[in-house]
Amino acid sequence: MEIELIAQLRERLPSHPLLKLGIGDDAAVLDGAQGPDWVVTVDMLTDQVDFLLDEVDPRRVGRKALAVNLSDLAAMASQPVAAVVALVLPRDNGMELALALYEGMIPLAEEFGIAIAGGDTNSWDGPLAISVTAVGQTTSRGPLKRSGAQSGDWILVTGSLGGSILGRQFDFQPRVREALELAERYELHGGIDISDGLSRDLAHMVEESGCGAVLDLASIPISEDAERLAEQVDGTTALGHALADGEDFELILAVPDAEAQRIIADQPLDVPVTAIGAVVDEPGLWQLNADGKRTFLPVGGFEHKFQ
Repeated sequence: MEIELIAQLRERLPSHPLLKLGIGDDAAVLDGAQGPDWVVTVDMLTDQVDFLLDEVDPRRVGRKALAVNLSDLAAMASQPVAAVVALVLPRDNGMELALALYEGMIPLAEEFGIAIAGGDTNSWDGPLAISVTAVGQTTSRGPLKRSGAQSGDWILVTGSLGGSILGRQFDFQPRVREALELAERYELHGGIDISDGLSRDLAHMVEESGCGAVLDLASIPISEDAERLAEQVDGTTALGHALADGEDFELILAVPDAEAQRIIADQPLDVPVTAIGAVVDEPGLWQLNADGKRTFLPVGGFEHKFQ
């Protein structure tokens, strides 16, 4: 599985004098010498795994391919600068498809003032694969890391969660501006974006931080899409969708007590910020029951599996 591969690579990959933060976070951080550090992230999307090209406008696929990388930079509270694009195109209709993918990316790149600076293109007899590498820069506050959460921190999330498969997985807004504003105005300890599901991504953050988390399930902001999906599918509750669906691309933040109270009171963003729990010393994920006791919370969400 992917998490096991990451663990092995951490042991095997050599250190480098310019690498400040390597494998295991939302992005890598490279020494910027006399200027801001460089933040680098890459994501790959493939037909039949991340989307069904027969069912979706390729412009939406192109937009998503760039947006997921911007979400990674947002998780690090970094300013996007540029992106490069690698395509593996089906031979049939490849030219039209490639242009449509770029047409989906260009408005988002313009919105965030980043350059699409080049890339690579190949073709084959298989399905479409698209990989985008995005480059950003740290602010004066430095990068926000998964490993920064501390016991006693509040756990905050932006927006509402669950049901992204009904369309938001393509049309979400990467929380770049929100992350930069919060990092500038408040002290933040740790952060991650929600790509694999609230419970799984929160588990990643607290594991990297050497601690655990207790969630108040009643406080989790559930999207209308999650409510609709709960009525349509296989008995999964709306809360279950909010915990495990993934591809919400909202932010999970670990914030010290006083600063978290300020954020909740100020509500400084165009989207709501909600307190859903706290970071604790005990490893793992826990839920707070009505009687005030903690019980173990299983980790759901998406995980790439391979042998």
